[in-house]
Amino acid sequence: MKYIETQILPSLGQAEVRITAHTPEAARAVAEALRHCFAAAEQRSYPGLDGDTRLHLTVDTAAPAGPARSWLAASRTPAGAGAHCDEI
Repeated sequence: MKYIETQILPSLGQAEVRITAHTPEAARAVAEALRHCFAAAEQRSYPGLDGDTRLHLTVDTAAPAGPARSWLAASRTPAGAGAHCDEI
């Protein structure tokens, strides 16, 4: 039987992050790195079907912190700057 996940979209400015790793420690390390960049809700951890670990958390993309703030600001296209002639 195929598992079909149904979910409600997160609120505007938030993103649901799903991490799958071989060990709980690896999943937690990725979640911790995300928390250094974004405000995040408490993580939820689930055992995977193949003995792996699945970790879910919600991050607030509207209020980035630390490294994400500078990365997001630098990655935004300045107003009035369109695509270059070699970009599609």
